[in-house]
Amino acid sequence: MASPQTSNETAAASAADPVVADKVELARNFTFHLLKGIKQIGMYRHNDSKFPEFLARAQEALAGYTGKHGPLSLKVEQQNFMLHNEPLFSEATPLPYKFFRDGIRQLIFRPGLTVEEMVTFTLIALSEPERGADDVLAQLWRAGLEHVEYVVVEGFSMEGASEEEVQIEVDKVVGYLYSRLKTSSEDYLRFARVNAEDLDAQMEGVEQIRGVVVGGTYATDTMKARLQKEIEEEENARLFPKLVSAVFQVVEGGVDDVGLLEELFVQLLDAMLIQDDYATINQMVLKLRALVQREDVDTSNTSRLLSYFLQKMGDEQRLIRMGESLKLTKPRNPTDIVRYLQVLDENSIITLLTVLETIEVPENRVLLSDVLANFAKVRPEPFVMRLESDKPQIIRDMVYILEKAQLPDRLKMFGKVLKGKNLVVKLEVMSIIARGHTPEARKLIAEMLQDPISQVRIQAARVLPEFDHDKATLDLQRVIRDPNFEKKTQDERAAFYAALGSTGTTAALSYLTAMLAVKPSLLNKKKVLDDKLLAIQGLAGAGNIQSYKLLQGVVEDKSQPTEVLTAARKAMYQTKKALFGDTASAEEA
Repeated sequence: MASPQTSNETAAASAADPVVADKVELARNFTFHLLKGIKQIGMYRHNDSKFPEFLARAQEALAGYTGKHGPLSLKVEQQNFMLHNEPLFSEATPLPYKFFRDGIRQLIFRPGLTVEEMVTFTLIALSEPERGADDVLAQLWRAGLEHVEYVVVEGFSMEGASEEEVQIEVDKVVGYLYSRLKTSSEDYLRFARVNAEDLDAQMEGVEQIRGVVVGGTYATDTMKARLQKEIEEEENARLFPKLVSAVFQVVEGGVDDVGLLEELFVQLLDAMLIQDDYATINQMVLKLRALVQREDVDTSNTSRLLSYFLQKMGDEQRLIRMGESLKLTKPRNPTDIVRYLQVLDENSIITLLTVLETIEVPENRVLLSDVLANFAKVRPEPFVMRLESDKPQIIRDMVYILEKAQLPDRLKMFGKVLKGKNLVVKLEVMSIIARGHTPEARKLIAEMLQDPISQVRIQAARVLPEFDHDKATLDLQRVIRDPNFEKKTQDERAAFYAALGSTGTTAALSYLTAMLAVKPSLLNKKKVLDDKLLAIQGLAGAGNIQSYKLLQGVVEDKSQPTEVLTAARKAMYQTKKALFGDTASAEEA
């Protein structure tokens, strides 16, 4: 082992070398940002989507080191990470000890390490084996981080020999392996694992080795990808189908031990779920149902097997596992997932609703909501109860599901939601109600014209003409003629007039034309001008040939104020473009 004096001399020599000093500085920058990211993760541990953001600076600092000096090889000691005998952490942290405790003596970060790998590495470092987590070494092995390597120390022991004698024998073995690793002949070791307590060795690119040494020729990324693809094809295209076929041959041949078959089918189910192979699971269900319907065999055992298999498909842990795969990524075959969910029974509703809350991809939420709509037709109570949730997204999902299920009393349920205070929810519920085009839906929308929130009133005015033009004209005119309408904001008043024009009724166009024909006096000049500009908004909202001709007439009427002529000319061009497309703009040019 190196003496303290030798270590001090080495540190002094390292400090004098500008290249070494630069390495240490860059490495300390990496560990500084790593600790900072760990502290942020500790404060927001529940928000795992932010972890890549917290560790982005650490990954950038590491990339700065590896891009300039190649792999970063850190010596792991109990209290610190060391580089060229220089400590890297400027403050006390338990991080190094977690690796040291499991025998890891060297951590090597290779160029190209991604933020995702940095997050995985950090979460492994923060795990707590004393609370049930696997040890750090096992987690690193299972994670298979492509750009992170580690060196592990393990002890040797021999019966009848002291530790000193074992050390001498190990040194001989290590000396031989080290010489073989340096040879230029074709006879070399691609992978060597050497272990000894406090074993010291100096090798190229690694300061100190106390454990695993991996060297030699590495597989290229292309080769790895090809092998992984071949393995996947072997499993999906040949292995699993053959296995399933063999199992069903046994079932058709008749087996008295149904319990054994149940266990076998559950194992197959879990294997398919791990592979996200829902198509094979659906085929298994179809084959079991076909066997149950056969008249030439005793189907009692098969019926029991089918019921058990469907029950296990709907187990909470399996549905949650599915939800994890749907949370952030789109499935390759969404139709297969829909078929899987459609065979489940009502006992799965609560779990599926819980899964729905965790999904962040909008397409996946719609997929699961469409399936739940079928359950809502039979058992609407869990969905109705969630309309009272304080989470807007849950309310939106429930409204979508209940509307798709076409429950008879759904509009009464939606009416309760519209009495809430959440603006976003109210607007979305109104848009869903408007698709129904029923008298009950029109009544709900009309009531929203008196809502306390301006945006809700505007939305109600816009969708009301989609039901009945004549009735919408009467409802909108009733609001416009109300004395309190003058106190509304300019945007709301313009929206109501545009909605009135969009009805396209004779009564609406006559009302707007009459407003444009009013002659101002000294006392009402400002009000008449505002009313005329609102009438122009209404004619623009109509968007038909008749309104275009009326706007054209306004433009030609030179007695109108300049503001009215300008607004009418702009509205006329917009209407013409909406009616005739881009050719209208070209003709005007």
